Formats: sequence, structure tokens, C-alpha cells
Amino acid sequence: MAQRRRLKPNRMSIMRCLITCALVTAATLALLTVHVLPSFKAPSYSGAKKLSKVANFYLFSRWDVSKEELRWTHELAPPQLSKFIGFSRSRQISQLDRSNWATSAEFEKLWKSPPSRGFVPCVAPGSSYSSPGESRGYFLVHANGGLNQMKAGISDMVAVARLINATLVIPKLDKNSFWQDKSKFADVFDEEHFIASLLNDVKIVKKLPPEFAKAKRAVKYFTSWSSVEYYQGDIYQLWDDHQVIRAAKSDARLANNNLPPEIQKLRCRTFFEALRFAPPIEALGKLLVDRMKSIGPYIALHLRYEKDMLAFSGCTYGLSQLESDELAAIRENITHWKVKEIDPSEQRARGYCPLTPKEVGLFLSSLGYPSNTPIYIAAGEIYGGQARMADLESRFPMLMSKEILASEEELRPFSMHASQMAALDYIVSVESDVFVPSYSGNMARAVEGHRRFLGHRKTIIPDRKALVRLFDKVDQGMLSEGNRLSDKITEIHRRRQGSPRKRKGPISGTKGRDRFRSEEVFYENPLPDCLCQSSSSDL
Repeated sequence: MAQRRRLKPNRMSIMRCLITCALVTAATLALLTVHVLPSFKAPSYSGAKKLSKVANFYLFSRWDVSKEELRWTHELAPPQLSKFIGFSRSRQISQLDRSNWATSAEFEKLWKSPPSRGFVPCVAPGSSYSSPGESRGYFLVHANGGLNQMKAGISDMVAVARLINATLVIPKLDKNSFWQDKSKFADVFDEEHFIASLLNDVKIVKKLPPEFAKAKRAVKYFTSWSSVEYYQGDIYQLWDDHQVIRAAKSDARLANNNLPPEIQKLRCRTFFEALRFAPPIEALGKLLVDRMKSIGPYIALHLRYEKDMLAFSGCTYGLSQLESDELAAIRENITHWKVKEIDPSEQRARGYCPLTPKEVGLFLSSLGYPSNTPIYIAAGEIYGGQARMADLESRFPMLMSKEILASEEELRPFSMHASQMAALDYIVSVESDVFVPSYSGNMARAVEGHRRFLGHRKTIIPDRKALVRLFDKVDQGMLSEGNRLSDKITEIHRRRQGSPRKRKGPISGTKGRDRFRSEEVFYENPLPDCLCQSSSSDL
């Protein structure tokens, strides 16, 4: 009896502990449900079901957690996703490593950047570099094109302002392009930082002084890819009769090569350092990067498959006749797009078309990236919408975008401005573990150059001409997906991953303006002008 009486309190203690644990667990789950996992907004790709699909694939299939929709709120730390998973970032990376690669060598093959060979930025002015001299007049600039075309053009015009001893007025951004973006310079770039960074290079004012509003001005379309002699000769002479010079266009108005070293360094200081994005863009961009990195290593895919690009390039492969006609009508109605008649088949065969979402999926799979690889889609509205993304999404369900990573409230200040939205994509792309552009447009070149400038981060440039031939063989049944296709694609791209090399000159045999047009763009590869090999590096 005594023994039985002693057992009863023990049983009661156990029951109390179980009840207490149950209550604590219930209270904790309630708090998490309210404070950590509020409902998520409907994202863009697959409508309201997109996020649950992503979460189901990546989270619930890999870690046994309860199915709750996610919403990532205003925090400067990585999103609640990492807490929801219950793993630290390093644990997630090791999990990816163990699950998908037999050896660390396989993991590094896909994610490790190529050796930088000791190349580091060297853009500081030399000892003989002087502060800007007495200004001859004011220099107005109309930057034309999309974000990255304007960014390159502004950088060139800063150099031109120094060459002609001008006071640069903060440039006007293009408001009449395809995107109809009404953003001002200060909406996209950090205006104060821009002025302060270039204080010892060029005099800059925010506005043309009122007393010069009616001053005699020269409006010029500068000759493309011009030399220093052109600006210090033909353009400089305009000061004799004018107090204001206005550049009607800014894109590609300065040669890529054979310019004085100090001018080249100034272009790099402007493009890679002075033209920092506006603080609100930088803040949200950093948050998006943190949210991507909280998942693990990721690819930033610049999927240039928007309506304007397809219309401009005349690329209609895989499109319906109705879609092809729509793109042709757009091209015909935009007067400054000079080429109207384009052979789509010839364009594609020569590698002049962006890869389709389906082709990108096959490309990345053939390189060895597993299906749970997180991919950030850096793009505007994909032509054809979700139907066009289906093949890519079937291979890589972890497709993320700014619309998915950010709440509607976070994106609202930028959502109606194409340049500001593009700036967010730019930041996430520059900071990605791997960058892959589907087309060699202005953003692809700018991001590639920036990644080279920051240490030759891994950037895989698809050989579209070679890939199209392989993909056509697959479609025709002459080649199957598998090791043979993978080996071919891997070998083709073994030397196309962002390793240090000097900027390419003109293509042999080209003449006149075509020689300049065939050169590698200055901002695409700032070596050798703006990158130097440290003395301690292993040559």
C-alpha cells in the first residue's frame, strides 16, 4: 500500500508536465501564427496559389513543418522564412549540399566564382590629376533609353563634361521611351552622393541657374563612339558662341577604347560608385537580397523575354501568329526603331534572339543545377504570362521575384516606375551567387561588368548561337536530354563564366562604324582600365 501511495504523486507529476507542455506548445503556435506568419499577398506568377506552391515544394517537402502561407514584413533582417524553416542560413546551405551533390567539388563547380587572379578596382585619380578648372558654361544632358542605357550614358557625359570644362546640370531621364517612366534623377539615383562623389572631377549643379534659362544654347547629337579629340575640338569650340550646350542623346557617345587612362577611370568611378541608387531603392534591394540568401545560394536570371525586346529584335520563335503580328505592329509604330523587316528564323540562328523560358530551363538543367535551385527572375512582365513560364517552372519550381519576395506595401512606391523596378532587379542580380542573362542587352552587360568590378563573381553567358543548334536537334529527336547534351553544353560554357580577361576589341574584318559597334562595351568589362592585379597575386 505504501508503495502504491508513493506512485500516485509520480503519475500526477507526469500528467502535470504533459499538460503544461501542451499548453506552452499551443500558446507558442498561436503567437507564431499571429506574429510570425500572417497571410501573404497574392504574388504575380501563378496568382494567389504561387506562394503556397513554392512553399510546398521547397519547405514542406524538405522539412516537416506546418503548412502556413507566408508574409515577409518590414524587417531589415532576412524574412520570417528562415525562422519558419527553423534553420540558419549556413544550415540551409549544408542541407542543399548534402541533398543534391555527392561531393563538395560538384557543389563548387556550380556555385564557386572563378579565380579573380588578384584583380582589384583601381580607379583613384593619379597624382597629376587636377580639380576641375574654370567652367566655360553649362552642360545639359538628356539621358535616353532604359535604366542601364541611361546609366552608361550619364557616366560618359560626366567624362565629356570634364573634357569640355563644363558645369554639368543633373541629367534629365528619358520619359518618352517604351516604358513611359516619369522618374526624375533623384527618384532613381542618390543625387547628393552623385554630386559629392564627383566633387573633384566635375562641377555639378541640380538646376540650370535662372539667368541662363534664355541663354544661347547649342543642341547637339554627339557622334557615336567619339574620341577625346572630337570633344576637345569640335564640341569645345561651341563655347565661343554659346553659354549652354545640350546633349540630345547620351548613349554610346564616347569610344570604348583608346581614351586617356584618367578619363577611363572617371567613367568607372561614375558608373560603379557615384551612380548609387536612391536610398529607398538601395534599402529594399538589400532586403530582397537578404531574403534570397536566407534560402541559400541562388541564381539571378535576367529573363529578357518582355514585349519590347521581342518586338525590337523581331524574335517570334515559339509564338503564335497573333502574337507575332502584335510584335510586328509595335515595331512598325515606334519610329526610332529603324529596322522594320526582320527574318525571325535568321535572327535566332545567328544567336540574336533571347533564349525562351523553356530554353533557359533546359540550359540550366544541362549545366547540372538541380530542380530545387532558387532562381530570382530579374525581369518585367514576361510576354505570354504564366503560360510562357510553365516549362521553366516545371523544371525549377523555386522561381522568385521582387513581387513574391516583397509585400505589396513595400513595392508600392516603385511599382509604377520601370526604372526603379529595374534598379531593384539590378541590385539582386549583382549580389547573386550566379548571374545568368538570357540575352546580351544593356542590363546584362551592366551587371556583368559590375560583377567583374567587384571581384569577377560567377556570371554564365549563354552561347545562344550554339545552344539554338543543340535545342533544335532535341526538338527534332536527333539528340536526347541527358549526359550527352549536358556534356556538350557544359564544355561550351566552361570558359564563359566571368573569368578575368581583357576587353575584346572590334571583330576582325569590320569597317567604319561597325568596328565600334562590334567592340565589347566598356562597362561590360572594365579590364584593363579600371582593374589592376595586386602585386601579391599568383600570376
